[in-house]
Amino acid sequence: MTVKILFVDDHPSQILGYKTILTYNHQNLEVESRECYNCKAAFEVITQSNSSDFEVVFLDRSMPPYEEQGIFSGEDLALLVKKHLPEAKIIMLTSHAESFILYDIVKKVSPSGLLIKSDFNGDELLIAFDTVLKGETHYSETVTKAMKELLSREEYLDSVNRQIIILISQGFKTKTIANEVNLTESAVEKRKAKIKDYFCIDKGNDEDIIREAKKLGFI
Repeated sequence: MTVKILFVDDHPSQILGYKTILTYNHQNLEVESRECYNCKAAFEVITQSNSSDFEVVFLDRSMPPYEEQGIFSGEDLALLVKKHLPEAKIIMLTSHAESFILYDIVKKVSPSGLLIKSDFNGDELLIAFDTVLKGETHYSETVTKAMKELLSREEYLDSVNRQIIILISQGFKTKTIANEVNLTESAVEKRKAKIKDYFCIDKGNDEDIIREAKKLGFI
C-alpha cells in the first residue's frame, strides 16, 4: 500500500531526512510524496489538489510567507489544508519550544501531530506517523507539558493575556498595548494585574512579568 504525503518545509535537506526515516514506517507503506519549500508553492498545491490527493501533510511552522494571499506561516497553511483537504492528517513541526506558541498552534489548528524539531528523533517521528495514521493524536513531550500547564490556568492566560505578555516582552507600554489589543488602558492594567497574580508577583512591574514568563518558557 502507498501513503501520499505533502511535505512543506523551507529546508530541502530536512524534508529528505523525514522521507528517509518514513521509509522505515511500521506499516511497511510505500511513501509517495510532493515537496513545497515556501508558502506560495504550498498554497498553490493545496488549493489545486483534490481531497484524496494527500493523506498526511507535514508543515513547518516558519517559512517564507505568501503575503498576497495572507499566508504567513505553517499555521495559516494548516487552516487551508483543513478547508481544501479535510481528510488529510496534519503534522506540524516547529523549532519553537515556547509554551505560548505551542498552545496557540494547538488551539488554532488542532493538528493530529505536533513535534518540536529539537525534541524528537527518528523513532519518535515513526511513532507519531503511525499514531496519526491510526486516527489518533501525537504531541511531543515538551508540547504535552506546555499544554498541561497552560490549560490548568486558561482563565488567567487567555489569548488576550498571552498577547499582552508578548507585547510587554517586545518593549511596548500600556498605551500602545491598549491600541494593539483593542482595549482601554484601564482594561490592560487590570489584565496585567491578573497576569501578575498568575505569576505570583506581588508588587512587580513589566520587567518582572517578562522575567517570570521567560523562566517558565512562555516567551
